[in-house]
Amino acid sequence: MTREETIQASVDYFASGQFRETLARRVAFRTESQEADSGPVLTSYLTDEMIPALQALGFECMLADNPIDGKGPFLLARRMEPEAKLTLLTYGHGDVVRGYDSQWRSGLSPWEVVQDGNVWYGRGTADNKGQHTVNLAALGQVLKARAGRLGYNVKLILEMGEEDGSPGLDEICVQYRDWLAADLFIASDGPRISAARPTLFLGSRGVFNFELQLNLRDGAHHSGNWGGLLSNPGIRLAHAIASIVDAHGRILVPGLRPPTVSDAMRRILADIELGGGATDPQIDPGWGEPGLSAAEKVYGWNTLDVLAFVTGNPDKPAHAIPPRARANCHMRYVVGSDVANFSHHLRRHLDANGFEDVEVVNAASCYEATRLDPADPWVEWGMASISRSADAPAAVLPNFGGGLPNACFSKTLGLPTLWVPHSYPACSQHAPNEHILVDMTLEALKIMTGLFWDLSEQGAEVMRKRTQLNKRQSAEAI
Repeated sequence: MTREETIQASVDYFASGQFRETLARRVAFRTESQEADSGPVLTSYLTDEMIPALQALGFECMLADNPIDGKGPFLLARRMEPEAKLTLLTYGHGDVVRGYDSQWRSGLSPWEVVQDGNVWYGRGTADNKGQHTVNLAALGQVLKARAGRLGYNVKLILEMGEEDGSPGLDEICVQYRDWLAADLFIASDGPRISAARPTLFLGSRGVFNFELQLNLRDGAHHSGNWGGLLSNPGIRLAHAIASIVDAHGRILVPGLRPPTVSDAMRRILADIELGGGATDPQIDPGWGEPGLSAAEKVYGWNTLDVLAFVTGNPDKPAHAIPPRARANCHMRYVVGSDVANFSHHLRRHLDANGFEDVEVVNAASCYEATRLDPADPWVEWGMASISRSADAPAAVLPNFGGGLPNACFSKTLGLPTLWVPHSYPACSQHAPNEHILVDMTLEALKIMTGLFWDLSEQGAEVMRKRTQLNKRQSAEAI
């Protein structure tokens, strides 16, 4: 079969209803990894659903316990071919955020795939069951078309704790480094830049969480008797935050800001347009770092946000000066940021501005910022393959705006990483009414079929180019 015939076979498979049937079966597993009692269903998703599906494709499967007690297991699978020219590692996660069952629109359930026009609703349809179901379906079609011989090995790691911060994933990558050894990483998670434009991203921004706390005294005190005499922690904490980030979202602490956006980065992001979709929120043009485009703010810069602010009793306010205030904050940061010293920069800034009483607590980076060099030969290859299959130019992002455990693959395993997302910004992932678009999912299936086919035909040559480029760069560096 040819490339075009194989893509058509994927289209026919999708039209037959088999893809939806498989996805519906997977969505029905209530794999809410944040729930303390979710262990059995997390394991069941792997043993009862994924292992049989992978074995049918010729994979050897191994269930690995999480090295962190009480956290979900991992499925490691590999399909090895004699005289394979390279090895591909792929990834997915079978856990989902909480269903919030009662908050879904009437007639919908998070644990059923329900169609409404061009939309398939269901928890995990976008994040991430639908995405790894697309990839495995595409791989199956390419295997069938090539009589079971890809010319490369395929390895898979499927985790069940990504929505809980991927506990144990890096440790598993270290423990099974040889078992997972590969030449290239391709996986799918997160949204495209828009439903209409296929996207390739090369890494992710990091996530740094922290809390600001102000504890001034024991107990609240009557505001009529003590107002004007006792400092108010809510007011002081609000001003402390205002000294860190201004009224338009611009970060004011130099140590929390990233390197200047380079000319090369500006060129990459020049044709990236954000927002404008029917269900997208309206972008606030005056918010964030001045002088940057919308794409540069999301993919090339750091952002600091207050996620929650509590003082007193918001549900039942009393006429009293509260004793304490707390703000949950976080930063999305790009490669080159001084994340190791973010806590130090915050502490020094607060002290210098008279907020010695404001504490910085629970500060931690839960995802590390990563970015594959856009000049890597795999990037050009991936962009060309996606564009050919979709008959439209692919958007290339140096990194995803959100956080992903990409450092486990790019740094711990040392792989070039290509991410091909199959959802879109308004898919309501992590919220009620999560969904995917039917036509976009079909296009994703065509894209992945083309990628897996092209890897058979062109992978060895790309490997050769990459080796030559690395040798030349090493020689120039001496």
